[in-house]
Amino acid sequence: MSQWLAAAGGNSPSIPAPHVEYGQLSPMLVVFGAAVVGILAEAFLPRKYRYWTQIAIALLGLAGAFVAVIVLASQGYGSTKVDLLAMGAVALDGPALFLQGTILLVAVVAVLTYAERRLEPRVGGVPVDPFAPQAAATPGGEQERDATRAGFATTEVFPLTMFAVGGMLLFPAANDLLTMFVALEVLSLPLYLLCALARRRRLLSQEAAVKYFLLGAFASAFFLFGTALLYGYAGSVRLGDIADVISGVAPATPALLSTTQNDALLLIGLAMLSVGLLFKVGAVPFQAWTPDVYQGAPTPVTGFMAAATKVAAFGALLRLFYVAFPGLRWDWRPVMWGVAILTMVVGAVMAVTQQDVKRLLAYSSIAHAGFILTGVIATTRQGLSAVLFYLLAYSFVTLGAFAVVTLVRDSKGEATHLSSWAGLGRRSPLLAGVFALFLLAFAGIPLTSGFTGKFAVFQAAAAGGATPLVIVGVLSSAIAAFFYIRVIVLMFFSDPQPGGPSVAIPSPMTATAIGFGVLVTLGLGLLPQYFLDLATKVSPFVR
Repeated sequence: MSQWLAAAGGNSPSIPAPHVEYGQLSPMLVVFGAAVVGILAEAFLPRKYRYWTQIAIALLGLAGAFVAVIVLASQGYGSTKVDLLAMGAVALDGPALFLQGTILLVAVVAVLTYAERRLEPRVGGVPVDPFAPQAAATPGGEQERDATRAGFATTEVFPLTMFAVGGMLLFPAANDLLTMFVALEVLSLPLYLLCALARRRRLLSQEAAVKYFLLGAFASAFFLFGTALLYGYAGSVRLGDIADVISGVAPATPALLSTTQNDALLLIGLAMLSVGLLFKVGAVPFQAWTPDVYQGAPTPVTGFMAAATKVAAFGALLRLFYVAFPGLRWDWRPVMWGVAILTMVVGAVMAVTQQDVKRLLAYSSIAHAGFILTGVIATTRQGLSAVLFYLLAYSFVTLGAFAVVTLVRDSKGEATHLSSWAGLGRRSPLLAGVFALFLLAFAGIPLTSGFTGKFAVFQAAAAGGATPLVIVGVLSSAIAAFFYIRVIVLMFFSDPQPGGPSVAIPSPMTATAIGFGVLVTLGLGLLPQYFLDLATKVSPFVR
C-alpha cells in the first residue's frame, strides 16, 4: 500500500502550501482571535464574571488591532509600499489601512455604548444593559421575566460585534470577489442577530432583524450571482485580473476569446455586484430596510451599524470600481449618477416627514450615502481621498448622535418621538447643545467636520466633471438643513411638555463616546488639513 502511495505521489504534481503573511494580516487576526476568546469566555466563565470580562476582551482586542494598523503604517505600508497578502486574496494598501483604522476606532466607541448600564432601571438592585436579558426567551414571556429578575445579561453581543468588526476589516481589503463575499457574510450575520436583542420593544426589534436578514440575504445572493457571471466572463475572481481582461491586456486564451465577445456577462455581473454593495450602504432604491432596522434595533447597535457598516461597504465599493472596473467607468458612472441623485433627494425629502428621531437619522444616513457617492463618481485620486475623509468624519458624528438618543428617556425607555424633545434645551442645555452640534455637522455647517467632508466630495465631483451632480447635492443639503434646524428650534424654542421625558445621567462610558464624537466633529471642522493630507497620501489602490 505504502509503495503504491509513494508511486502515485511520485507521478502526481505536488500541491504547493499556501503562504500566509500573518504579520501583515495581524489587525484582522487579532480581532478574530478576540472574538474566539470571547466565545470561550461565554462558554466557560460563570455568568457573574462575563460582563466585565467581555468588555475587557473586546477593548483589548480592538486596541491591539489598532496598534497593529499603526505599526504597519509606520513600516511604510499604505504610503511607500503596498502588498497583496494570502496568495493575492487580501490587499494591503493605503485605503485598506485608513478604513481599517477608522472601523477599529468606531468599534471602540460602539463597545463603550454597549457597556452602558446606568440608563435602565435596576432590577433587584442589579444594573442592566440595553440588551435582552435572555435572547432565546419569548418576548414578554415568563422565561424572559425570570431572566430579568435574575439579572441575566446577553453578553454574547461583544463577541458577535467582534466577528462583525473582523468582517468589516476584511471587506474593504478583499482583493478577489470570493473573499469579498465571505467578508460580507461575516460582517452581516452577527448584525442580523444584534438587531433582534433590544431589551425594550422586543417585537419591534425582532421584526427589524427579520427584515434586515431577508433583504440582506437577497442582496448577498445578487452579489454571489454577479461573482459567478464575472468569473464566467474573465476566468478569474481577482479584481486585477478582471481589470486586465476588460482592458484587453490579459493573455488571450480560447476561453477568453469566447466569453469576451459578448459583454452581457460583464455588465450583468457588475450590476448584480453593485446591488449587493449599494444595499449595504443604504442607497436608493435599495434603502427600504434602513428606517425600520435603525428604529427597531437597540440604539447602540444602530449607531455601530450606521457608522462602521457604511465605512466598510463604501471601502469595498471603491475597491471594486477603482481596481476591477476602471475601464468600464463610462458604463457604470451614468448609472451611479442616477443612484446618487435619487439617494440624496429621497433621503432629504423623506427625512422632512419623520416624527421619530431614529427614523430621521436613518433617512439622514441615506442622504449622506448619496453625498459620498458623488465622491465615488469622481473616479480620481482627489475623489478617493475625499470619500475617505468623509467616512471618517461621518462615522463619529453618527455614533455621537445615537449615543445622545439613548439618554432622552421616559417610562417606556428611549423617548424617540420628536414631540418628546420639545424644550430639551431648557431641561438639559448641555445635552441639547451637543445634539445640536451633531445636527449642524450633518447639515454641513462651517466649522464642523460635516462641512469639510461635503466640501471635499463636492469639489472632487466638480473637478471630475460632475457639476450637475454637485448642484443636486447642494440643493439636497439645503433641504436636509431644514429638518436638522427644525429639531434644534424644537429643542431650544419650544416649551417642555408637562411630565415629559427626562435626561438620564450616563456612565463614563457613554460620556466618553459622546465626548469623542464632539472632539472629532470640532477637530475635523476646525483643523482638518492633517487628515485631508493623510487621506490624500494613502489613496492609491494596489493591483
